[in-house]
Amino acid sequence: MTTDTKKWMTASRWSLLAAVVAGAVIEGCATAQNRAPTLDANGAHLEGLTRTTTLAITGPVAVFAFVLDGLPDRVKVYPTGNYYYFSFIQNGTPYAGNIRLDTLNRDSGKVYFAYYADFAQWAGGEAEPDVLGVDVILDASHGVTVEQLERLVYRVTYGRKSVVFTLNDLSQVKPPANALGPNERFVGPIFDESGIRFFLVYNSRLTIFHYILDEAVVVMDDFASSGLTNRIIIGKRTGFAFYRDHQLDRKILIGVFEGNRRANNYFDGPFDQLPDNFIEGETLREIILEVEPSLKGQIDRLGRSLDYTWRYTIDPYLHYRKEDDLYIIHMCVTSKRFQPSLYYKCFADDHSRSDAHPNHE
Repeated sequence: MTTDTKKWMTASRWSLLAAVVAGAVIEGCATAQNRAPTLDANGAHLEGLTRTTTLAITGPVAVFAFVLDGLPDRVKVYPTGNYYYFSFIQNGTPYAGNIRLDTLNRDSGKVYFAYYADFAQWAGGEAEPDVLGVDVILDASHGVTVEQLERLVYRVTYGRKSVVFTLNDLSQVKPPANALGPNERFVGPIFDESGIRFFLVYNSRLTIFHYILDEAVVVMDDFASSGLTNRIIIGKRTGFAFYRDHQLDRKILIGVFEGNRRANNYFDGPFDQLPDNFIEGETLREIILEVEPSLKGQIDRLGRSLDYTWRYTIDPYLHYRKEDDLYIIHMCVTSKRFQPSLYYKCFADDHSRSDAHPNHE
């Protein structure tokens, strides 16, 4: 079972009719700001649960055909990891997954397709051994074709159904000048599946990463100040915790709620939505090797293992269980015993390095 392809916990509450595709929620928010909110009725959810269906759930091609047929002729893929998420309910069991047009092989006519029976959060977000999970690569040998129409625009066809997937073009998005320090390098823009946008930044002197909140667009969350210090704010919807930088006009991601990380849902952090479409040449590999020289000869230009079974994880934020866990950041920043030159080290949790290998794709 993979890490990047099992993020569906919150989507499982939707009915089949209301949410075949999770990405549509974000699209609706982005294009209909002046309209009334979307109503999610419990009755529709219950009707989806009680509906008897006959989808051949163990057949990946049959499920792919069902998902593709349920989409409009053109959709937008917002997450920069190139995932298009969906969910549905079959005979009372929620399923969810994604269609992914990966930089690795989309131009070779291949598409990743994954779906799983939903995980029980009461069981710690872990799947039981006998729970159905499918993760395949589909291509012409399965009757599925992938055609590039233009840069970041692909048409996927199976049978009589074709869907054009427009990937999110953030190539012109740059952080404002006052959001970067003298030793920092902008790696790329991120649109997370939570709907929050970030700038991925690398500090070459301290060899650490930061996710900086992109406030040039409407931030789709409402923040509350921590009771510990007004320097820490927490998103009421996402649970993302940010620190208001003392030195620059910006907010640094310092925490993701541990329950969301375990559930691997839309709020588990931006580590799996890296800006693959916008990273030039060897930029990311060179940076990773500065941080982890031991990976030399083991990763490709995007930080993936050469056999593509794992990817270097960039998650320099805390996985917090309660608000008090975040206060260690403020204590570090304000400590008189801490060298000012190491200020930004306070925002990089050490687990970002030790967990380099387990992030499978």
